[in-house]
Amino acid sequence: MDGALRPVLVVCAAVVLSLIAGWAVDRSLRTVDTRHPETPLWHLLRRCGVPLQVVILTAILRGGYRSAHFADEHAAAIGQALVVVLIAASGWLVVRIAAAVTDSSYARYAAVSHDVPKIRRLRTQLTLIQRVFTAVVTVIAVASVLFTFPALRTVGASVLASAGIIGIVAGVAAQSTLSNLFAGLQIAFGDMVRIGDTVVVDGEWGVVEEITLTFLSVRTWDERRITMPVSYFTSKPFENWSRGDPRMTGTVFFHLDHSAPVDAMRKRLLEVLEQATEWDRRAWGLVVIDSTPTTIQIRALVTAKDAEDIFNLRCIVREQLIDWLRCEHPYALPRISTAPAPGRPGAGQDRGMTPMPDSKDLGPGPGAR
Repeated sequence: MDGALRPVLVVCAAVVLSLIAGWAVDRSLRTVDTRHPETPLWHLLRRCGVPLQVVILTAILRGGYRSAHFADEHAAAIGQALVVVLIAASGWLVVRIAAAVTDSSYARYAAVSHDVPKIRRLRTQLTLIQRVFTAVVTVIAVASVLFTFPALRTVGASVLASAGIIGIVAGVAAQSTLSNLFAGLQIAFGDMVRIGDTVVVDGEWGVVEEITLTFLSVRTWDERRITMPVSYFTSKPFENWSRGDPRMTGTVFFHLDHSAPVDAMRKRLLEVLEQATEWDRRAWGLVVIDSTPTTIQIRALVTAKDAEDIFNLRCIVREQLIDWLRCEHPYALPRISTAPAPGRPGAGQDRGMTPMPDSKDLGPGPGAR
């Protein structure tokens, strides 16, 4: 009976000790977080409670499982399993701590900085660094687990001896993957594109939503996701509308009749812009940029703080100016003139057109009696 209860008591004692240690660490982090609310690191470190308790539990069990007097045929397997779990839990804990540190660094910088491009650049760099660190920790943890098995230790020498040849073969076979990996690092530290940037790739307009070591995801305006290898951005030209200064200048073109009231249209444009919240009040203008035998081309220039606002503002200006012309100055809309335009008396005389005489002024026709 004593032999059956001993393993249960050892496991229960280890669980209780791990829970007490986890509670003490969490209480300490909560106290520090209350005293220093300006630093989000202590609050983020509380996310590491579960992997920390697993590490403590497996470490206690690994150190005291022999006192449970397991059978010899089970003791070795239990010890091996505890080592594997301890290595995996330690890697999990290290990754969680690294994530807390990177998130804290980004949060503190974003709270004090007002430079949006620099904030996006830091976010992109920290995200890729965290992914690289996670991959390295995972590889080290897996390698450590494999080398805990005696059978793999004996073949370690031969594996290391052939590592050079295997590395060359793997490099040739996975050259596209490696190129994407180095392209991801180049994007992170070369500041070519960042998370949140507005880009145009292959004629598609969208916002960079995610950047990994191998691919990049762009969310288009209609909520589609375009996924492409990161090497695309290091080998082909693309438009980045958010690099440096996200403010943009947009244009709206109108093809109108030569009689269009340009001055009145310019005043109406200013009224429309003053009512639009998308206009950042940096610049505006309306000029005639071209003319043809039948129409003139008018360009309205507007500005906004980013690509989304400039698109909406262009639509607003186009819609309201066309509606204003249709209601107030219909003669200014392009058309084939066959009669005087409605709403403007004497339009035919102003344009050099001879009005058609009334039927009673024509006199009797040739067949009149």
